[in-house]
Amino acid sequence: MHSINGRFRRRPILHPERHTCRRVFCFSGGRENFNYMPEYKRLLCSRKGKVVKMKTAYEIIKDAGQMNRTVIAAKVGGETVDLSREVPDGALVEALTFEQIEGKKVFWHTASHILAAAVKRLYPDAKLTIGPSIDNGFYYDIDSEVSFTPDIIEKIEKEMQKIVKEDAKMERFVLPRDEAIKLMEEKREPYKVMLIGRVPEGEDISFYKMGEFVDLCAGPHLFSTGAVKAFKLLQCTGAYWEGDSKNKMLQRVYGIAFPKKDELAAYLERIEEAKKRDHRKLGRELDLFDIYDEGPGFPFFLPKGMVLRNLLEDFWREEHRKNGYQEIRTPIMLNKDLWLRSGHWDHYKNNMYTTVIDDQDFAIKPMNCPGGMLAYKRCIHSYRDLPQRMAELGLVHRHELSGALHGLMRVRCFTQDDAHIFMTPDQIESEILGVMRMIDNFYSVFGFKYSLELSTRPEDSMGSDEQWDMATNALRRALEDNGKPYTVNEGDGAFYGPKIDFHLEDSLGRTWQCGTIQLDFQMPERFDLTYVGQDNERHRPVMIHRVIFGSIERFIGILTEHYAGAFPLWLNPVQVKILSINERNIDWCNEIENSLVSAGLRVESDHRSEKLGFKLREAQLQKVPYMLVIGDNETNERKVTIRSRREGNLGSMSVDEFIARCDEEIKLKKQ
Repeated sequence: MHSINGRFRRRPILHPERHTCRRVFCFSGGRENFNYMPEYKRLLCSRKGKVVKMKTAYEIIKDAGQMNRTVIAAKVGGETVDLSREVPDGALVEALTFEQIEGKKVFWHTASHILAAAVKRLYPDAKLTIGPSIDNGFYYDIDSEVSFTPDIIEKIEKEMQKIVKEDAKMERFVLPRDEAIKLMEEKREPYKVMLIGRVPEGEDISFYKMGEFVDLCAGPHLFSTGAVKAFKLLQCTGAYWEGDSKNKMLQRVYGIAFPKKDELAAYLERIEEAKKRDHRKLGRELDLFDIYDEGPGFPFFLPKGMVLRNLLEDFWREEHRKNGYQEIRTPIMLNKDLWLRSGHWDHYKNNMYTTVIDDQDFAIKPMNCPGGMLAYKRCIHSYRDLPQRMAELGLVHRHELSGALHGLMRVRCFTQDDAHIFMTPDQIESEILGVMRMIDNFYSVFGFKYSLELSTRPEDSMGSDEQWDMATNALRRALEDNGKPYTVNEGDGAFYGPKIDFHLEDSLGRTWQCGTIQLDFQMPERFDLTYVGQDNERHRPVMIHRVIFGSIERFIGILTEHYAGAFPLWLNPVQVKILSINERNIDWCNEIENSLVSAGLRVESDHRSEKLGFKLREAQLQKVPYMLVIGDNETNERKVTIRSRREGNLGSMSVDEFIARCDEEIKLKKQ
């Protein structure tokens, strides 16, 4: 009996006497990887000696009365599959729609195939590489002598519309390695041949056929092309094959697709708003930060940007002091032996910058953790000393490919607000809950909503099954006790332990992964960390890694776009701008400035002989929260006329009244 359920087992229920699994090599998300994927077939029922036809996911969902136009794929035993995929008896099946992230991925992946098919129709000599779905849409990397100008992109879109109208069925088939290579050679697709050539002998390869178009692909896909009602090709950029600058430069065409035209229109409107909020653009306009050609991936913080950064760090320090943390600072460079001990040299070396000092290998730290281990190990600890909470604003460096760099969002050096909590096993759950409350308080100050995600053991990991089960169950219990909903991201944990990720939602509805809580049994073992228990014996502490901002640089980028550069008063680098109407008012302006500065406010004055309207527009473009207009009336009455960025004209009041207003707004950290 098949069942439909919103919750599902990780693996389908397979009866050994009736079902078999085969190892299949395929390409998922545009990257080649080995997967053990079940090949569901018609199977012989040994009891009755007859062939039993298995049902498709579509048939099962339909029989359960849940099939409608919104259902586009299925999840079987935790694996996303086509609706046409045959399903073993007893497996739990979940209907997927576009509203779910797995459904979106299927939808966008199919759109990428439609893009590739359109390109091949128009330009048969073009060579296809990979075309995955991504967080916001899809792309396809194409090797073509034809430059994909805006006119060409428009032409490709029109051809895609024809393919959608044809409503071609997406048909999956599997070939042995040799036959797969032969097929791609016949179709003159050298990149596909290259990918297949890396597959070990004996492995089968999956393809999808869509009318006359055939592509190497793991799927899953929509039932047919007709479901892709609304789409838009957004841009074309350069991208090296496999991200390596030594390889050929390809053309990467990005796109987005939706089931309905109004959804596409709303998305494109959000995109236009996002362009206005681009932190790279606002960073330059507001003189906060920039990145220069002389240091790609290495941001410069300018005077006003440093004010913003220091305010965030001051807030961070105060909140950590309140929550019982001690601040430390560890060296930026440490020797190879340390990184071997931590496991980073084996698991992370390709992302590390290294050098040689006195014939000894050193690495610039990509993470703060090993230094935190040494800080804990400096002395003997008693169980009475635990938990020990040590926090660090540590500068780390990680090698990122040039094509992946993006303003402050993806850089090569950044400050991570790490903290490491050392504790006894019975303190695990309470400490995790304490961190979750702390993170919740942090994000509420900035007006962020967030979602929670539990990430479990990856393939490349350290430690025993027992340790991983213990750590994962501890995080799961804390999440349940916390009471907020969460999702599970199988296999996306750190190599040393499972984690809870916090995904922020900004004012445009976009999500950003910032905070994380990682439970670690491995590092204390590798560094031989101990504490003296009640029995006077040495015991191994458990450790939590956690960040809140994640990266100060990235968080500033997110905040800049979240607020569209209009930071709240407590954060704004310039809180007040004094605008004099004529020279007769400058003395009173100077008195006002001195009073405001003495009260702790950040002030600029504009005494240029420009028209008031010009000065106001300029201050507004600089997103200054308050503008004080000072003319003869204000001078004579010893008052200020206030123009608020948010509320408009507030009339006149005394300097003391204005200071009190600002103090209250700053104290409450009003948005």
